[in-house]
Amino acid sequence: MNKINALFANNKDRKLLSLYFCAGCPTLEGTGDIIKAMERKGIDMIEVGIPFSDPLADGPVIQSAGTVALKNGMTVKKLFAQLKEIKNEVQLPLVLMGYLNPIMHYGIEAFFKSCVESGVSGTIIPDLPFDDYLKVVKPIADKYDIRVIMMITPETSEERIRFIDEHTDGFIYMVSSASITGAQSSFGDAKLAYFNHINSMNLRNPRMIGFGISNKQTLTSAQDNAAGAIIGSKFVTLLNETGDPDKALDGLFECLKSS
Repeated sequence: MNKINALFANNKDRKLLSLYFCAGCPTLEGTGDIIKAMERKGIDMIEVGIPFSDPLADGPVIQSAGTVALKNGMTVKKLFAQLKEIKNEVQLPLVLMGYLNPIMHYGIEAFFKSCVESGVSGTIIPDLPFDDYLKVVKPIADKYDIRVIMMITPETSEERIRFIDEHTDGFIYMVSSASITGAQSSFGDAKLAYFNHINSMNLRNPRMIGFGISNKQTLTSAQDNAAGAIIGSKFVTLLNETGDPDKALDGLFECLKSS
């Protein structure tokens, strides 16, 4: 079974926590150490960002991390080589999050083949048109048993959400707001109403809520309304400040205890 599917199947009664970081930031060679630290600290799933020069969905923290990573020399080829080195040491699901341009440049089939070879279980491609996913990407991803995770936002129609639910597997990335990434102190009534509406749809796929989670209040809101939460900007900030994944994780857990 794909590790993403196994994670949700084996943890139906436990709220999950997934973290994002950008490969190549703060250092080019730190990818493996960051991933292994996350696994030691009990993180359930990891999103590894592929840096890109024009990240449309990302806020300033993750944009800056991508710029640092590119200056450090991170590439898709280099990232796969780093992941392959630690493949046998890591058990939790790895999800690559990146934009379509670098993936197409690498080659779509070559990309999914490399995912298998390096222990990656899924991908998130924010700017992948759904029609292209169905016609071009999904057949290749299915061939290699790699999950392609789709995002929904408060602006996504119910018809579209049900279509995504029908044609994807693994989980649905539920974006908390129709905006760029970035830490928030709380979720307002409109976002909670959106969470409740999605809950009422009884979707087939589990959902993970991301964008804006940085403290106890936002974490609790996300975990109360989905299978778990995804944190990116807050962890990336702490990782840049400390330069040490263990210290960054300890700092994150402290932040998640406070309102």
